[in-house]
Amino acid sequence: MAKKVPVIEDHSTEDKIKNAARKVFTQKGFAAARTRDIAEEAGINLALLNYYFRSKEKLFDIVMKETMQQFVVAMKDVFNNENTSLIEKVEAMVENYIALFKAQPNIPLFVLSEMRTRPDKFASTIGIKEVLLTSHFFRQIVQVTKGRINPLHFVINLIGLTVFPFIASPLLKNIGDMDSTQFDALMQERKKLIPEWIQAIIKTM
Repeated sequence: MAKKVPVIEDHSTEDKIKNAARKVFTQKGFAAARTRDIAEEAGINLALLNYYFRSKEKLFDIVMKETMQQFVVAMKDVFNNENTSLIEKVEAMVENYIALFKAQPNIPLFVLSEMRTRPDKFASTIGIKEVLLTSHFFRQIVQVTKGRINPLHFVINLIGLTVFPFIASPLLKNIGDMDSTQFDALMQERKKLIPEWIQAIIKTM
């Protein structure tokens, strides 16, 4: 009986599929995106895509988690920079978050879903707990607030001010009678406003 020849996976093809998936998910959203669309964008046939990733759901999870991991790694340098103030770190965090969500609009809802259904697994996968709690940024929060509040309150406020508008974007666009371009402009304004609001909160402590 002839031995089965092992299939050698081509990582360049895998990367090509993931890059195509990011583009299609960003343009169409998870619900409207089809695996056939992703295969066409990657320039491969549907059978090959299914061989690598089995389902749209699995591909979406992998792509979103990798994107978040890359973001967290990038933010680690920002959080641990001992030459910048707390507000400068806030400015950098807001700038990076808004740029990420503008480029990958599916991420906020993906993160919300993962935090609700698999918080422990999600936190360990992207490594945010270790990056945040051991950072110079976290120590600065304790120093600036003089230990009067749990530092997580500061983090909650910062994340809420930055992330929530993207989660609620359909509602906010409707309330403000805005299209996507106008909403993006509104988010650009928040890059300046959020650090100012955080600084105002700090001054009251």
